[in-house]
Parts: sequence; structure tokens; C-alpha cells
Amino acid sequence: MSILTHDEILKEMASGRIVIEPFQEDQLGPGSVDLHLGDEFRVYQSTRKVVEVTDDVDYSKLTDWSRMPDGIILMPGETVLGITLEHITTPPDICGWLEGRSRFARVGLLVHVSASFMQPGISNHQLLEMSNFSPNPLKIVPRTRICQFIFQRCEGSATYEGRFKSQSRGNF
Repeated sequence: MSILTHDEILKEMASGRIVIEPFQEDQLGPGSVDLHLGDEFRVYQSTRKVVEVTDDVDYSKLTDWSRMPDGIILMPGETVLGITLEHITTPPDICGWLEGRSRFARVGLLVHVSASFMQPGISNHQLLEMSNFSPNPLKIVPRTRICQFIFQRCEGSATYEGRFKSQSRGNF
């Protein structure tokens, strides 16, 4: 498996195999594409109820969805779910990795807690599990280039058909 570089990503996009909407070429780096934060968030309710972590756990029952065009203040130790502005489609032989950006990690923001791998054959917006690990409140601002997507060519092909197959803005 190999990481796609700038020119390979552009070739895959020109052929229609990778689709990123919206997209501007200045989002493209040497080996990744910067993605913007949308203005929709899921904020965790503070119920103090025990949440049983099983295959049936449903994060949507623990969170409230809200559109926040001016952003959200993330207090130390808090986690919030967000979603990218961009919709990404990959073919069955390309997967990807969602990674934070160094400039934000250095102020204590984690963009994803644990789910950084994006399956081959996806067609959705990317969910962000953002956590504040700093001692300071952080204002998370929509339309910021919050993370990067790294494309990787697979050996063989497969298509993701899981639970979050169709996550999109307004439906995550």
C-alpha cells in the first residue's frame, strides 16, 4: 500500500475516482488534502448516567445536534463531534487516514480521538471527534482547515457498507 502524493491525488481527481466537494487546489499539500470544519456539532449531554459501551451504543442519544455558524467553545477535557464541510468519495481501492494538523495539536486540540481510518469506497462527510487536552478553553471556528486527509492505495478492493456509510451534514 502506498500514500498518494500531490500529483497522484490530482490524477485520481481528474479521472473522477476521487471526488472532494467543495474543493480548491490550495487545499492540496504534498501528500494530503486539508479539510474544513463545518458549522454543525453534536454536543454531549451531561447526564451523569452510566453509558454501557456495547455494540448497540448510540452516540446520537448522548448528544444534541446544533448548527453553530460562529463556532463553539470547547472547555478543557471536553469532547464535541463535528463534521467536515467537504464530502469525500473514494473508489474501492483507495482508503484514507484523517489526521489533525500540527498547529492545532500544539494548542491542545485533538481532531479525532481514535477513529482516523477511513474505509475504501467511502462517500460521505468525515466525522471529527474533537477533544480539548489543553488547560485553556478553545474556540472551534467553522470553515477553519481543521484536519487533513491522507489517501492510500489498497491491495485489492472493497467498499465500506457499515453503520456510518451515509453520514452527512445534517445527518450525523
